[in-house]
Amino acid sequence: MDSSDDEPGVTGVMVIEPMGNAGPFLLEAAARLGIRLYAATDKRVHAGYEPWLTAGLAGVCLTELADTERALDDMAEYCRAHRITGVAVCWELLTPLAALLAARLGLPGNDPALAGAARNKIAMAEAFRAAGVPAPAHAVVGTSEEAHQVAASGRLGWPLVVKPAEQGGSWGVSVVAGPDGLDTAVAAAGRFTRAEPHGLPLDPRVLLQHYVPGEEFSADTVVHDGVPYPLPVVRKDTTAGRYRVETGHSCPAGLDARTVRAIQDTAARAALAVGVRNGIAHTEVKLTPRGEPVVIETGARLPGDNICEIVEAATGVSEAAAYLRAVTGRAPDTGPTRAAGAALRFVLPERGGVLEYVVIPEVPGTQSRLHIRPGEQVPEPADSSGRVGHVLACAASVDEARRLADRAVADTRVKVS
Repeated sequence: MDSSDDEPGVTGVMVIEPMGNAGPFLLEAAARLGIRLYAATDKRVHAGYEPWLTAGLAGVCLTELADTERALDDMAEYCRAHRITGVAVCWELLTPLAALLAARLGLPGNDPALAGAARNKIAMAEAFRAAGVPAPAHAVVGTSEEAHQVAASGRLGWPLVVKPAEQGGSWGVSVVAGPDGLDTAVAAAGRFTRAEPHGLPLDPRVLLQHYVPGEEFSADTVVHDGVPYPLPVVRKDTTAGRYRVETGHSCPAGLDARTVRAIQDTAARAALAVGVRNGIAHTEVKLTPRGEPVVIETGARLPGDNICEIVEAATGVSEAAAYLRAVTGRAPDTGPTRAAGAALRFVLPERGGVLEYVVIPEVPGTQSRLHIRPGEQVPEPADSSGRVGHVLACAASVDEARRLADRAVADTRVKVS
């Protein structure tokens, strides 16, 4: 039931589709800050909300998020009726809509003219180039024939990264070593024309990128009134080969202070380049063998993969609370309050099929959660949808946390038929 007669002075924030990995962290942070959270979604998706999400919301605006003008009209009317003073979002595909809504209501938000670059990787690459953000050389293609022409020119080299213009979770992304794999990669990247569960139309073009060697990290940045506040750097582990699926994250990143600052500064430049002015950006960075940060991509949203949980366990910093403060016009609190270590490891079967069983051992200092239940279908391990669960470890140091998480995953038993 909507809380239409909210108490005076209570801050309300509209979250455009809170169903996702960041949802629980936003609810927890909102309760801590005394903020009421409202959701914007459609009737069909709302019917599938988990009880914890429904119970944590002060109200729901039902609309059609794939219809931009209708959604803006519906959400603006709802926000005015409920005295909502902030707009947040969980999915990068909806971040331009959040920027437009905040602008219509005169609330703190991101630059609507640039917000599309936080969703569309082609526009993002152009925004990075215009702002001088270090990023891979790239080309845009619509067919495999065009991709072969670009590859034959030699200007991007081999291997090539092939990815959809608009998608997340490593979906449709592949690393191609030579011409023989290019047709399949372009077809895989170009198959996304709509994004579920809202049926959002997607740009079908394909982005080719020069492959950047080096270790991978993520660096989130919360921005208040155009001023970036860096958040802790997180180390990322991925599979090798054609598909680069994230297999884990750990914080702190195990880097020297100078390198951490260089990554944070580069991530902040990327956030500003795609128009983040009052919000947060999750930025993926590779550190070249020469120690130079290169931005792979950024999204104007909280991170997924339970990174909020890892960062808070290791440093005491709540990314969700910092985000909510920024979208309600308040300076974020990003100072660490503890020095510990946290590591997360995903359970990733070798192939797809029907999950018969998964047994994750109880290792002291760890906790685990299943994403896919026995009897359910496991997708091929080509993207994040193929991960059946995860293990989170917390310890006095990140090395110990990584050891505990690795031990639990190594001893996990999984059968897929």
